[in-house]
Amino acid sequence: MTTAAHLAAIDLARSRGFDGGPDFHLLELATSEEFWEDDGTRRPIVEEQYEAERDGLTALLTGRWGAPTELDLWPVLERSMAGESIPEPWSTLSSHTPDLRLWRVDGRWIGLGVSQWDKELPFQLLAVVTTIDPPR
Repeated sequence: MTTAAHLAAIDLARSRGFDGGPDFHLLELATSEEFWEDDGTRRPIVEEQYEAERDGLTALLTGRWGAPTELDLWPVLERSMAGESIPEPWSTLSSHTPDLRLWRVDGRWIGLGVSQWDKELPFQLLAVVTTIDPPR
């Protein structure tokens, strides 16, 4: 997907309702291909590429909506693991996305992050659109 396609996907999610389902849309904007070399070593460049793509989108969205808040999701994961009930999408996001760039626009939260469910799994560039406030 191109940057223009990423922006279009985010704009479409912002315009859609939630139709009685969960009050969020989680978008997988991009998923990495194989990132292991033939000798079994990891290609660190993949993570850097996905972070650079997130940062490029962040710059474009900052031009629209101003500077984002950076939300560290590690404390949210720790609270969830300690038994606290964390609302979705924040609970699931905290288990595989270390942080989000987050904007509040027209009553909705829009976030961008780089996700990896496990070190053996691909990286993903994610966007979330939700009416649910992030945990404080």
